[in-house]
Amino acid sequence: MQRPQEHGQQAELQEGLSAFQEVTPEEAAAVLALLEEHEPLLSHSVAFAEHLGQELQGLEEANLRAIISSEQQLAQLMSALDEALAEVGRVEETLRVCDELLEGVRQQMEHIHRESSLLHHLASNRTRLMDEILFLTSQLQLSQEHRTALSRADLSSPAAIGACTAAAQALSSCMDLPIHPSYRKLQAVAEQLILFETLKQNFESAFIHHITNIFKLQGNYQAPVLGHPMAVPSHGPHHEELLPYTPLMAWLRNTSPALFWDLLKVYSQNLGRLYEREIKALFEQAKISLSGRRKGSLQETWEKPTGTRQPRWSFPRSRESQEDTQTRGNIGRVLEQVLSELQPLCTSEQQFLQEFFWLGCDSVELQALEGSATKGGEPMAPPEDPPHTKTQSQPEEATTQLLSEIFSCLEPELRAFLDVCNTVHPLGCLQVLVTLSDSVFGTWGPSSAPPLSFLDSLLGNVLLLAKSNFNKCIGTLCKEMEEARPPSRMRGGVLPCVSRFQEFLAFSEELLRTSRHRGELDKAQLRLASSVFSSINSLSSANLKVNTDMVMMENFHHIHNFLCQRNIPCLESKKREAKQRSREHMEKYITTHVGQPLEWLKHFFEGVKARLAQGVKEEEVSFQLAYSKQELRKVIEKYPGKEVKRALETLYRTIHKHLSPEENLLPVVWQAMEQGFIRQYREFEDLIQRCYAGAGIALDFTMEDLLSYFNSITMSNM
Repeated sequence: MQRPQEHGQQAELQEGLSAFQEVTPEEAAAVLALLEEHEPLLSHSVAFAEHLGQELQGLEEANLRAIISSEQQLAQLMSALDEALAEVGRVEETLRVCDELLEGVRQQMEHIHRESSLLHHLASNRTRLMDEILFLTSQLQLSQEHRTALSRADLSSPAAIGACTAAAQALSSCMDLPIHPSYRKLQAVAEQLILFETLKQNFESAFIHHITNIFKLQGNYQAPVLGHPMAVPSHGPHHEELLPYTPLMAWLRNTSPALFWDLLKVYSQNLGRLYEREIKALFEQAKISLSGRRKGSLQETWEKPTGTRQPRWSFPRSRESQEDTQTRGNIGRVLEQVLSELQPLCTSEQQFLQEFFWLGCDSVELQALEGSATKGGEPMAPPEDPPHTKTQSQPEEATTQLLSEIFSCLEPELRAFLDVCNTVHPLGCLQVLVTLSDSVFGTWGPSSAPPLSFLDSLLGNVLLLAKSNFNKCIGTLCKEMEEARPPSRMRGGVLPCVSRFQEFLAFSEELLRTSRHRGELDKAQLRLASSVFSSINSLSSANLKVNTDMVMMENFHHIHNFLCQRNIPCLESKKREAKQRSREHMEKYITTHVGQPLEWLKHFFEGVKARLAQGVKEEEVSFQLAYSKQELRKVIEKYPGKEVKRALETLYRTIHKHLSPEENLLPVVWQAMEQGFIRQYREFEDLIQRCYAGAGIALDFTMEDLLSYFNSITMSNM
C-alpha cells in the first residue's frame, strides 16, 4: 500500500515542478540587481518583506492608472479609424467615377490610332506606286534621238559612230533594268521590251555587217611595194580604222557573246590571209638576201641534191671563201632583220587585239569600262592603261588562240627559214642559235621570266628547235672528228681535225663577241675539244710517215697556244691538259731519239745498269766478260768527237724533218734534246767512275766538247 502512495507524491512533485518556468538571463540579472540594491535589508527579512510589499503595492496602483488611461486613448483611436474608413469609401467612389470616364477616353484613342495607321499605309502605298510608275516611265524610256540612231545604224563617220555608241549603251541600260517579273505582264512594259529587243537585233546585224566588210577589205588589201625589200607594211592604219568601234565591240561582247566570238573568227580568217602573204614575202626576200641569188636560182639551190657535199666541218677554202665569209655574216644579220620586222608586227597586233576586242577583261570590268567609255553621248578614247595591261605579262588563252590563228603560217615559215640557214653554211645553226638567244633572252631580261608576248613565246619554241639542231650538228662534227684519219702521205704538222677545231673556235668566238648567252656553245666547245683530243690520241704510226709522238706533241702544242690566245673560260681545263700532253709526248720523243748518236754506248751502259740491278757489285762489273774494261774501250773507240758531232748533225736534220715550220718548235725540241744528251753524258761518266775506277778509261769527248757541238749546230742552222 505504501508504494502507490509514494508514487502519487512523486507525481504531484513533478506536476508542481512543471508549473514553474525557468528563469531567463534578464530575469536573473534583475533579481541580482534587486538583491544588490537592498543588500543592507537582507539581514532583516521582515523589514525586507515589508519593503517589497510596499513597492508591489505601488506598482499595482501605477498599473491601474495606466489601464484607465489606455482605455481613453483606445476610444480615441477607434473613433479616428472610423473616420478614416469613411474617407477611404469616398475616395474609392471618386476613383470608380474617374475609371469610368477614362474607359471612354481609351476607346476613343484606340479608334484614333487605327485611323492613323490606315492613313499611313495609304500614304506609303501611294508613294511606292508613284515611284514604280516613275521608274517604269523614265527608266524604260529611250529617247527618240537614240531610237533614230539605232534604226539608221549609220557608222560612216566618227560623229555617227559616237551617236550609235551612246544609243547602244542607253539601250543596254534600259534592257538591263531589274524589272519585277509581274511587270512584264503589263502590256505597255511588254511592248517597250519588244521594241528594245527589235532595236538591239537590228543594230547588231547592221554593226556586224559593217565591221565584217571592213575585215574583208583589210584582208584583201594589197600593200604597195616598199623601198626596202625586207620590210613588212605597218598595220597602224588598219588598227586606227577599227579603233573607233572599240566601245561598240565591248557592247556587243556584253549583250551577245556568241555573236562577238563569231566576229573574232571572221577577223582571224580575213586578217590571217593578209599576214600570211606579208610573212611569206618577208621570208622569201630573206632567203634571197641570204643567198644573193634571184628567186629562180634560189629555188634551184634549195632543191639541188647534196650527195657530193663536203663534210659538215670542212669549211670552204677555194674561190668560194669570200662568198662564204659574206654568208657567215649574212645569216645572223638577215635573221636579226627578220626578227626586227616581226617583233613590232606581232606586238602591235597583240596590243590591238587586247584593246579592240577587250581580251583579258572579265565581264565586270568590261561593264564598268563600257559605262565609262562614253560621256555626254560622245565616245571617249580608250584609257591609257586599259585593264588588259595587268595581264599583258601572261596573255589570256583567247588572245593566244586568236594570235595563233592569225599568225598560223609564222612558225612553219620560221622553221623552214632556219633549215635554209643551216643549209647555206655548215655552222648556220650556231648563228641561228646565237641570234635567237639574244633576241629571246634580251626580251625576257636577266631573269628567267616567262615570255611577255605571243612572238616571245613562239621564239622560245623555235629556240628549242635551234638548240636541238645545233646539238645534232655538234654531235655530227664530233663523230667526224673522232673518225677522221690523216692522209696517208702526211708527214707531220697540224692535223685537219685540229685546224677545223681552231676554225670553229675562231668562228664561234667572233660570233659571240657581243653576246652574253653562250651556255650551249660552252658545252659544244667542250664536246669538240674532247673529240679532237680523242682523235689525236688514236693516231698510229702506220698512218704517218713521221714519229707519232712528234705529231701529237706538235698538235697539242698548237691547241695550247691557240687557247692561250683566245682565253676561253670553259676550255681552261683543256688548255692545261693540252700543255701537259704536249710536254709528255716531247719527253717520249726525246727519250726515244736521245740515244741514237751514241747507240752502242747506250746499249753497253744499259747492260751495266742491268747487272747492278741484279745485285752485282760495282767493283765486280768490270770482271763480267761482256762488260769488261776491254769491251768498254772498244765501244768508246767507236765514238770519237768528230763522229759524235756528225751524229748530232744527223739528229738535228731528223728533228727538222719531223717538225713543221708553222709551229716553230725546232729550237724548243733541240734545246730539250741538248739537256737530255747532257743528262745521258753525265750518267755515262758516273757509271765509268763507279764501275771502272782507276782504269784510266774516259770518253773521247768532254762536256765542253759536247756543248760546243750543240752550239755549232745551232749557229750553223740559224
